[in-house]
Amino acid sequence: MASVLGIDTSAAACSAAIWRDGAVLASLGAAMMRGHAEALVPMIERAMSEAGLAYRDLTAVAATRGPGAFTGLRIGLATARGLALAAGIPAIGISAFEALAHAVPASVRARRGLAVAIDTKRGDVYLQCFDAVLVPAGAAGVVRPEDSVAAIPPGPTYVTGDGLGLLRDALAPRAAEIEFDPAPLPPDAAIVARLGASALARGTPFPPPEPLYLRAPEATPLALQQKRR
Repeated sequence: MASVLGIDTSAAACSAAIWRDGAVLASLGAAMMRGHAEALVPMIERAMSEAGLAYRDLTAVAATRGPGAFTGLRIGLATARGLALAAGIPAIGISAFEALAHAVPASVRARRGLAVAIDTKRGDVYLQCFDAVLVPAGAAGVVRPEDSVAAIPPGPTYVTGDGLGLLRDALAPRAAEIEFDPAPLPPDAAIVARLGASALARGTPFPPPEPLYLRAPEATPLALQQKRR
C-alpha cells in the first residue's frame, strides 16, 4: 500500500497532501507570494497528522519540479529530498505542466487538446501541449505570446495555467476553437502526490527531484556570484 507525500511550492501558493491507496487522506494549501520556507514544514506536519501517518509510513515523497518560481522550487525540492533521505524512500519530481494538466477533468478535455501556459514573469510563457488523454504533444518551451498560435497544435484546445492571460489577444484568430480556463489555479499537492504514486507503480527510474527551469533563472546563488567576481 503506497503512501505518498505531495508538495508544491512552485507558484504563488504552498500545499501539501497525502495520497494513500488511491485516495487523498489529507490536503492543505494556502495562497502566498513568499514565505514558503516558513509555511511548508508546518503544513506537512498537519497533513501527516490529519492522515494519521508517521514519516516511517511513507513510501515516497513527490514535489513539483517546475517550471516556476526559482526560490519556491528550491524550497520544495530541498524539503522533499531531505525527508526522503531521512526516511530512506524515493524523492520524485513532477513537472508543473503535468500537475496542471491532470487537474483538468477528463470531461473538460474530452476530444480536444490541452495547452498549459505558465507565466514566466518576463512577458512570455512556459508552454507545453497535451492531447486529450494527457500524452505530451511536444517538448515544453518558452513561447512569446505572438508565437502561441503556431506553438499550439491546430484543432479544439483548452488552455489552462496562470499564463493564459498573456495569450488571449494573440490567440484571438483561433477564438472558434480555443477555450480558456475561467479560474486557473496553481499546481495542487494532492495531484502531485497522485502522480508520484503513479510513478512509483511504474517503477524505476523515477522522474528526478531536480528543478526544471527551461531558461536561466534571474536569481543567482550567492556562492556562484562570488565565484564570478
